[in-house]
Amino acid sequence: MARQDQVLLLEPQHELKFRAAIWVRIPYGHFVLGILRITMFPVSPFSDVVNTTLKLANPTDRNVCFKVKTTAPRRYCVRPNSGVLDAGTSINVSVMLQPFDYDPNEKSKHKFMVQSMLAPPEMTDMEGVWKEAKPEELMDSKLRCVFELPAENEKTHQDPDANKMMSSNLLKSESSTLSMKSMSSTLDDGEVKKVMEECKRLQTEAQRLREENKQIREDDGLRMRKSNVLSSSQHSSHSMVKEEGLSLRTVALIVLFFVVGVIIGKLVL
Repeated sequence: MARQDQVLLLEPQHELKFRAAIWVRIPYGHFVLGILRITMFPVSPFSDVVNTTLKLANPTDRNVCFKVKTTAPRRYCVRPNSGVLDAGTSINVSVMLQPFDYDPNEKSKHKFMVQSMLAPPEMTDMEGVWKEAKPEELMDSKLRCVFELPAENEKTHQDPDANKMMSSNLLKSESSTLSMKSMSSTLDDGEVKKVMEECKRLQTEAQRLREENKQIREDDGLRMRKSNVLSSSQHSSHSMVKEEGLSLRTVALIVLFFVVGVIIGKLVL
């Protein structure tokens, strides 16, 4: 059985458009060998949250349950993403695109789907109703996502407040750029030479410390070798003394046994 036609009125009907700011280039200053370098790097037009609105209207005389789904749930924040739309009322659904790195060569394949069905009388559990719904009771509408950048001729037709904000931002960026340039102009050849001499002095000091460390290690190794030789000689002399003591004690015992033997032999005879 074919599905029913969508009873809700959608505005817009086919596309959700996300209009971003223009490409912006921000100056970034850094020092290279004591000289200030200024680099301009671009910022993605979708570096901030972009919001669009989807309006749902219920022209029928019955309440309608609805859900808003997307193929990229991590990229979009939808509020509210489900609910019940009373008869003859409407609701604005806020769809917020999260910041991301925009690639103009990449085509968007993200889509949204608005799913709806007629609410049963005396409904208490909306999730249960969705689970028990039959396929022929469901109605859906699909919308594709479109990322838009403002055209060149549209930049001059912006709101006065937006123009003021942009001009203030440009003044700030220009003043920061000028301050960076003035800082770089103060770094003359004499100061650059001082910086280079300081670098050479630090390198010489580091070399001297490395040589001292090497000499200390060699002295420690020589001291350890001398202590090992001394301890080995002491050990050998101690062993020799012990051996001499043992040999003298043995000779004394032999002489003693000999004398005792002679005395006993005379007594027996």
